[in-house]
Amino acid sequence: MKQLWCGLIVFSVLFLSACDYKKSLQDLDALVYETAKPLSDFSLNDQQGELVTKKQFLDQWNLVFLGYTSCPDICPMTLAKLNNVYKNLQADYPLQVWFISVDPKRDIAQKRKEYIDYFNPKFLAVSGEHKDLFPFVRELGLIYAISDSDESDYAVDHSASVALVDGSGALRAIFKPEFKQGDVPLVNTTKLTAEFIEIADYYKN
Repeated sequence: MKQLWCGLIVFSVLFLSACDYKKSLQDLDALVYETAKPLSDFSLNDQQGELVTKKQFLDQWNLVFLGYTSCPDICPMTLAKLNNVYKNLQADYPLQVWFISVDPKRDIAQKRKEYIDYFNPKFLAVSGEHKDLFPFVRELGLIYAISDSDESDYAVDHSASVALVDGSGALRAIFKPEFKQGDVPLVNTTKLTAEFIEIADYYKN
């Protein structure tokens, strides 16, 4: 009987702890996947022209944002915010920030390098052909749409969310932007940092 009671107590403690943690993650504004979604392998190129595959995700946390270098507002403002997030976290968490250009026609490697270096030269600025970008972006839970116009000046529609990929190369969460009347949708630096810590600490084991 004593062993039975001990077993029930241990089970209750573990169950309540799991419920508490689960509840705390559900209370976040971020969309957190209880079971991370493994990403397929992919082949893209970074700002040095070097091949980038799923291996670059491994053994670190990854914040992934879509955009293009001609973006007038959301992209530069979000990358500035992600640079602040990176500075707040990188001493305690292995972390990489990815800028995925979904405008490969204009955003050649050199242009991506000049662009990302302005924010942080340690960040990855990755792109590739649409046939490689589309499935990769879709698996990240993000989206973009680009015109097939021959004009040189065109806009690209893309998600303003930031995806969180874990050290196994699986999608763990999506940080959603705030929508305020009269403003462009942007992630909140303070909230993203705090929620990243909660998620990373919960899944670190």
